[in-house]
Amino acid sequence: MYSFYLEQFGKIPTFLKKYLKAPSLVRLQKVGYFCGMDYASSKVYSFSEKISRFDHSLSVSLFTYFLTHDKKAALAGLIHDLATPCFSHVIDYMNEDFETQESTEEFTEEILRGDSYFLECLEKDHLQLSDIFPFKQFSVVDNERPKLCVDRLDGIILTGISWTKEITKEDISWILSHTVLYQNEEKEVEIGFSSYEVSKRVMELSHTIDLYCHSDLDHYMMLLLAKITKRAITLGILSYKDLYLLDEETVFSLLSASKDSLLQEYLYTFYHIVPEEIPKQNLPNVKRRIIYPLVCGKRVSS
Repeated sequence: MYSFYLEQFGKIPTFLKKYLKAPSLVRLQKVGYFCGMDYASSKVYSFSEKISRFDHSLSVSLFTYFLTHDKKAALAGLIHDLATPCFSHVIDYMNEDFETQESTEEFTEEILRGDSYFLECLEKDHLQLSDIFPFKQFSVVDNERPKLCVDRLDGIILTGISWTKEITKEDISWILSHTVLYQNEEKEVEIGFSSYEVSKRVMELSHTIDLYCHSDLDHYMMLLLAKITKRAITLGILSYKDLYLLDEETVFSLLSASKDSLLQEYLYTFYHIVPEEIPKQNLPNVKRRIIYPLVCGKRVSS
């Protein structure tokens, strides 16, 4: 269904195609959108499609361009997850950043400046890095909850496609046809909806995702992979920085090759545990995925 979603935006704009070959973006093709859980026990997670951070970056970029026809905003959307480490928000868990889950964004500029191909593409388009970074200068791409942005809405759609499996093709077309730009209370550009019913549907989808992300199953598995990663760093199997430079396929190969018995025990549990074996969790203050969208320019909360 992801391919159907992309089709709604038409062809990839010519100016954007060259950037998709940048090494820093190509790495994201093997960094999953669901925090490394594509490798987890199939009894706990059953994704309908394998979606990567590259897929998410592309659809955010295309969605942004679809709404704005602004090349700079579209490129900001493309790079917004460039510094996503292997296992994504698992690393926030490892860093005990449960609430904001933004502890992994620190290397974005360093990665960009180290990607000579990407910088050459910018030069060909007569753009400076400051034109697109920090990407949060584009509120249509990223803003604070409970406001809505393309990154957030795209995440709701992708998660609804593959994890919760609650979204349909009809939903996708309906949502996109009613997504528009408004000026919010802070005079920022913010996406919203021209229909209250569409807004209600998106909020329902978001609520289900919030329930999944606050479940005992997800919390246990996120913490388990965080424990595995921390153990691997302690043993020198990989460094913290490696998480931002390698892909998940490579990292799991390194983990599997380890002779450390405790690490292998953790990995076996990660690969084979069944829901009945997961104990009730004492959940910390995990980020709430609450949104209050604009509908016809006015904020709604229900």
